[in-house]
Amino acid sequence: MRRFLLAAIAVTLLGSASTPEYSIEAIRYADSPGDPVADLVIGAPKDEKIDTVYALWLIRGGGRNILFDSGFHRPRWFKEWTIKDYLRPDEAVRLAGVNPEEVTDVVISHAHWDHMGGIDLFPKANVWIQKDEFRYYTGEAWQPGGDHGGIDPDDVQELVRLNTEGRLRLVDGDNVEILPGIRAYTGARHTFASQ
Repeated sequence: MRRFLLAAIAVTLLGSASTPEYSIEAIRYADSPGDPVADLVIGAPKDEKIDTVYALWLIRGGGRNILFDSGFHRPRWFKEWTIKDYLRPDEAVRLAGVNPEEVTDVVISHAHWDHMGGIDLFPKANVWIQKDEFRYYTGEAWQPGGDHGGIDPDDVQELVRLNTEGRLRLVDGDNVEILPGIRAYTGARHTFASQ
């Protein structure tokens, strides 16, 4: 049986008096062999291939179980991509010792299907996303001239539902502490406003 925990990158981030100690584990939940590099990297040669690993990160400490990204599970993506050795993200997290209901927070790096597509699998978690990313993908992206490539409409509807339930947290900008000792940074604009 394949081990889905990448390497309990047993990194412990030592806390200070005001921040807790955190451990971080990479959890591998699927693979995609032979993906065209050009589909993943702008300007890459079209004939080169790469094996993709799908992973999310489990951060534990200070009474919290935090996921960095949530994976995916919607059927359409299994038709568009070759997915191997798949284990649904909530089950992968359970194998790492945390029940899906015990996940307190999910920090979304960006709105692509393979990073945000599992937010509905963690029923009690607050979800953190950049405010501009939320605004764009729940509005302008779907208007004429908008760009919503790689964004699943069902994931966007889930974001709106989480917002109406009071479980969505909008991060406003760069270098923002979202939880004690955990900061969100903006960067390369992989999507409209990735963090």
